[in-house]
Amino acid sequence: MTIEQLNNTLSAIDEVNRQDPNTILFNGTSQIKELIYGQQMTDCLKQYWPEANELLQIAVRAQHIKRWQLKRTEFADGKAGYYQWRIAQGKFHAQLTASIMITQGYQAEQAEQCATLIRKDNLKTNSDSQTLEDVACLVFLMHYFDAFATKYTEQDNEAKIVHIVQLTWKKMSEQAHDIALSLTLPDHLAIIVNKALA
Repeated sequence: MTIEQLNNTLSAIDEVNRQDPNTILFNGTSQIKELIYGQQMTDCLKQYWPEANELLQIAVRAQHIKRWQLKRTEFADGKAGYYQWRIAQGKFHAQLTASIMITQGYQAEQAEQCATLIRKDNLKTNSDSQTLEDVACLVFLMHYFDAFATKYTEQDNEAKIVHIVQLTWKKMSEQAHDIALSLTLPDHLAIIVNKALA
């Protein structure tokens, strides 16, 4: 494994995500949704887990690779359909990432190790899987929580977003809890977090 191989793989993941037809507003400008998400994930990993190994760095960048391909509407409504969609997404992201890694010269065993992380296999026994989950939860809190919270508070359903924060918190490690509590959130979001943790 070389730094060039890693950088080429991350660039290949970005090239796929650059095709995303969806955009989000970030820092006042319209950005390609999954491209910016992958970069936010990497930035978070670098900030809080600077010693992360190469396979974890790839998994973090590829967490949502080509996420627009499998549409939520193609699965049944309700919680069961949502979980089926999430599992299918995980398998799809893992398979696509593994194939990119093979193209970039990684061994099949390394590609499968990375795919295991993306599928979140052995979440409670694999520290790298847990770190990937932690990074995803922190990126949600840092960049997407406000829009989520607004959607539910506008529906006068604060209880729903409080519940989502509680579910997110359960997925996180103690280290990620400490990081989350150190974030400077706007007052209205801090209030929701405090209610969730009360």
